[in-house]
Amino acid sequence: MEALAARLSKLDTEAEGALRVVMFYDTLMRRRVDLPALARASAGLAECVTGIRLHGTGRVIRFSPEGREASAPPSPASTTMPITLDEEEIGSVWLERPGPPGPLDEMVLDRLALAAAAVVERYGPARTTMADPALVELVISSDSDEAARARALRLLGFTADLPIRVLAVRSPLPLDQVGGLICPARPVKAAPLADVGVILATTTDPARFPPGVRAGIGAAGSPDRSWQQARTALRFTTPRRPVVHHDDLGVLALLAHVPQEAARDNADVAAITRVAANPDDVETLDAYCTTGSLRRAADLLHLHHSSVARRLDHLGQVLGIDLTEPAGLTRARLALTAWRLLDD
Repeated sequence: MEALAARLSKLDTEAEGALRVVMFYDTLMRRRVDLPALARASAGLAECVTGIRLHGTGRVIRFSPEGREASAPPSPASTTMPITLDEEEIGSVWLERPGPPGPLDEMVLDRLALAAAAVVERYGPARTTMADPALVELVISSDSDEAARARALRLLGFTADLPIRVLAVRSPLPLDQVGGLICPARPVKAAPLADVGVILATTTDPARFPPGVRAGIGAAGSPDRSWQQARTALRFTTPRRPVVHHDDLGVLALLAHVPQEAARDNADVAAITRVAANPDDVETLDAYCTTGSLRRAADLLHLHHSSVARRLDHLGQVLGIDLTEPAGLTRARLALTAWRLLDD
């Protein structure tokens, strides 16, 4: 390969040079080289530093014509070209030639970009967010062995040193849009799975979730455990609290493991079920349980505090709970949460 690169660099005619550039990259692809080998060979051919960057992972590969990774700070690119896969720009390639571009530089970059797209398609990862549901299921399943899980993560584009956080999502928006918003410029994959969407992310920003989306977020670490936590956290979401992190649930997470029949038989939960016949009552109780304050609940409901006080007095009588006492407020919060968990 080095000998071929040396011969190509001394060609006299552009036509013959272009043909041999094509042959050069065809040979590389037949040998199924990876991205570093592709950059190294291209740098030798172009006789200048050559770079490859993938947008999805932020990975940058630069090699000098001597075949070593370029350690000096990048020089301005003399020629650049996008890497395109499935009509989507997933990265770029460039040459750092000190002087003006050579006559075959565009041809070299064109073939390099095509070859890089083929390597990414074969080995991953692409920038695209949507992933094969079978691979995602393999990552989050508790039945997967660690070797299979690691291989699936690698195929999805996650390196071994990246912590993976799993999210369970219900969204009117496409999952790829949600994933791109909450985890910008970092590896993120999404797929629908049964009745819920799954997002695998290396970082998340809960403040970036769009309106209308509900999400449970598991802890970083073992993806199968994180998935179970995410499913549990999703059950605790409400219109006022659409995004729930499992770590923030604390002891409340235990309510998710209470058998539903036992919850229904509880007197406080049964009372909440009766109250639920009136949506305004449920909204008032939720606002009060959320804020712990009559006046803040009134602000949240856009009502006068005296109106909210009358509602709460009525609710306390129906529930048989003194909502003005801390213990009563705790009972109401737990009962309201347990009642919501019945409606999965």
